[in-house]
Amino acid sequence: MTLEQKVGQVIQADISTIVPADLAKYPLGSILAGGNSGPYGNERADGSTWQRLVNEFRTASLNSGAKIPILFGIDAVHGHSNVPGATIFPHNIGLGATRDVDLIERIGRATASEVAGTGIDWTFAPTLAVPQDLRWGRSYEGYASDPKLVAAYAKAMVLGLQGPLAVEQSIDAHHVAATAKHFLADGGTLGGKDQGDARISETDLIATHAQGYPAAIDAGTLTVMASFSSWNGVKNHGNKSLLTDALKGKMGFQGFVVGDWNGHGQVEGCNVTDCPQSIMAGLDMFMAPDSWKGLFETTLAQVRDGRVSIERLNDAVRRILRVKFKLGLFDARHVERGDVATVGSPEHLAIAREAVAKSLVLLKNNGGALPIKPGSRVLITGPGANDMAMQSGGWTISWQGADVTHADFPNGQTIWEAMGAAVRDAGGTASLSENGDYKEKPDVAVVVFGESPYAEFQGDVPTLDYQPTGSTALATLKKLKSAGVRVVAVFLSGRPLFANPEINAADAFVAAWLPGSQGQGIADVLVAGKDGKVMRDFTGKLPFAWPGDARSPVIKPQFKVGYGLTYAERKSVPKLSEKTGVNIADLLNVENFFSGGRARSPWSLSIVDAGGARQVGTTPLESGYGHIRTRSVDVAAQEDGRAFTWTGIASFHLTGPSADLTRQLNNSFALRIDWRIDSAPSGTTSISLGKIALDVGALVRASPLGQVRTIRIPLRCFADAGANLKQVDEPFSLSGDKGLALTLLAARVEAVGENLSCPSKA
Repeated sequence: MTLEQKVGQVIQADISTIVPADLAKYPLGSILAGGNSGPYGNERADGSTWQRLVNEFRTASLNSGAKIPILFGIDAVHGHSNVPGATIFPHNIGLGATRDVDLIERIGRATASEVAGTGIDWTFAPTLAVPQDLRWGRSYEGYASDPKLVAAYAKAMVLGLQGPLAVEQSIDAHHVAATAKHFLADGGTLGGKDQGDARISETDLIATHAQGYPAAIDAGTLTVMASFSSWNGVKNHGNKSLLTDALKGKMGFQGFVVGDWNGHGQVEGCNVTDCPQSIMAGLDMFMAPDSWKGLFETTLAQVRDGRVSIERLNDAVRRILRVKFKLGLFDARHVERGDVATVGSPEHLAIAREAVAKSLVLLKNNGGALPIKPGSRVLITGPGANDMAMQSGGWTISWQGADVTHADFPNGQTIWEAMGAAVRDAGGTASLSENGDYKEKPDVAVVVFGESPYAEFQGDVPTLDYQPTGSTALATLKKLKSAGVRVVAVFLSGRPLFANPEINAADAFVAAWLPGSQGQGIADVLVAGKDGKVMRDFTGKLPFAWPGDARSPVIKPQFKVGYGLTYAERKSVPKLSEKTGVNIADLLNVENFFSGGRARSPWSLSIVDAGGARQVGTTPLESGYGHIRTRSVDVAAQEDGRAFTWTGIASFHLTGPSADLTRQLNNSFALRIDWRIDSAPSGTTSISLGKIALDVGALVRASPLGQVRTIRIPLRCFADAGANLKQVDEPFSLSGDKGLALTLLAARVEAVGENLSCPSKA
């Protein structure tokens, strides 16, 4: 192999930034499809289209240079979840509640079959995190707080995905390479911060966070993914003692270590196109989704000048080739993957239905509210009742999962569809209500509510309080209860949350986690048939302690790990304390600056002109010289917007305590603003973040008058213009001139999937 070919093997690019023809000049070793990437720009491409794309890249790799086939990777973390029509299993936290190792291996086998069915040969799973602080937005990717259960699941999932490895035999066409991730202690970061720092002892590191890895290695995992996070201040992507000494040395790992999305760029002294420290620390393959071209050139130069040793490069390439041989990608033992008929097969859907039923945990069942008796009149309501996105969660079709619709999984059932059908089959009647209203009083109301879909970053929360503001779910529960209706709460969430008020307001409370596409699994447990018997009893047990207040890590468990009632138990849950244990207002909205017509604590809003600054409250206000006026207005709800009118040069500012937005910067987040332009300005308009202003006059002029619109400005635009995103005490300001009038509805930072251009500096 030439030096260029060797360097190419250690770099992975995302399909959104590379085409097969690029491999002729850049002989990369791997291609991935990230959470917001789809074949030919289509996130909803079918299995055959995925297969066509993989084959095009593979053919291109075999027609150039050393003719080494590419390895294609994807996040199939709860089924082949990027592909419409695939089987979507419960997220890992729900699987942890099943306590069923055999089920985990069967899920791994089914997932591998569907991934391989689209021609793909590598999945970035399983996640072996042991979350300690449930404020972490990736908590649902962890199976449990018990390292022993995580280790048992690690072995089972790797065996399911890869099958048992055998000497001189390739992995067959129905299995794929597994990835044990994220090495190490991503679930132990201070404050539950994603990509944060695990400030823990080596003893805790090993006893709590490392137990899944020897089990995965013994089962034959071919790859391990390094974590974005740090251990005691040292980024794992550059930690030789972890990647080389511990993982490859003491644990005897013979496969290769892949990085996470541009994670090497966070190592001290590195950026995304220049990081010899990572490969010298033991990283074998850079995940460089959009930085691959520059990284290829710099790494090539670094090997030539000795900053990356040829010995280390050869070792990395050897490990990568070893995995490719094991997958049967070379001619001598070529394994052809690509049977799309396996995607969403009835056999796999049946396993998912079983997993959903086994994952449900019954926290409360006072008065025998469940199961729903045959012949009952049932009202099904709540935001999650008929919402495939809420029940599937993040990492489904797209990264954050918020845009999932029923059309994405026509072989699935929402909770309403499944329960409604089961109630009718048992001789009862069922109706769906958006807000809990009804024409004829029901015997039972099933209220389905919980968290909206999220993935990393977006899912980090400041407290474990379920709904600290605007408690709409609680209001629905209380309304029905006060009307004398028996109330069953079905809670959809990626973690246990402080929901004592909601538990108190319900007769029965079910933790349903993020069950995926097969709503029938819920109906199998909650609804009795005509004979009065359910298809399945509750068997799920809590994989994490359920909090008794909003503090995190959980200080006061309301229900301990392993808790879970069955129908045979007649235990009554008394009224629970509703004290949060924390000052909620002080802990909210680090990334959410303005919504609901007001600045979100701890941020404050002020208006400024040459006459000075004035803080905005709830009443109409005019600036010192009268150049800007503001008042509350109704747009979609009562006082959900703030109107501003300019009669001269002036601005409004959101300010507060210093926030670190570098994590969001490194992961392509943007400042999102929802506004309505009511009148065009005569002068310039600029938006600032971190006190750096960008000219948005063109965006203002392009926005139709009187219509609510959303704009997104990548954080990199402000950083490139000089903003220090490590210390941001002014996350959003807008300056305008006479004639401008606008209504602000929301301002926050959020993940974006598309490449957005930057406005010019003001």
